[in-house]
Amino acid sequence: MVIIYLFNLFIHRIKEFLRHWYINSFFVYGQFIVSFLEKIDRFFAFKITWRYLFQPLYQDRTVLGHILGFIFRLQRLLVGGLVYSAIILTVAVFYLIWLAFPIYIIYKIIPHSSKIINID
Repeated sequence: MVIIYLFNLFIHRIKEFLRHWYINSFFVYGQFIVSFLEKIDRFFAFKITWRYLFQPLYQDRTVLGHILGFIFRLQRLLVGGLVYSAIILTVAVFYLIWLAFPIYIIYKIIPHSSKIINID
């Protein structure tokens, strides 16, 4: 009876760890990243810049105002897109490392377990 209880408790703890490590961390990390990207967007204003891409700069309706408005906004979109891409790529790599960490630890433990038991 005690062995069955301990085995069930062990399985329960493993499931809780996996739920915490993989599922809950996804939501916490995702919420943090979305919040960070929203803060970055206050500087780049990607959606607003895209909306007004073909509008003149500072309401200067001359040909030069239209050309400069397009050029400056396009540069802002390109730089913002590169920054967003770099952030998202970096975040994805860190999260994949986070996901692989328990598997790596188990992988490193298993070859050494036969030495501890010393099966001869």
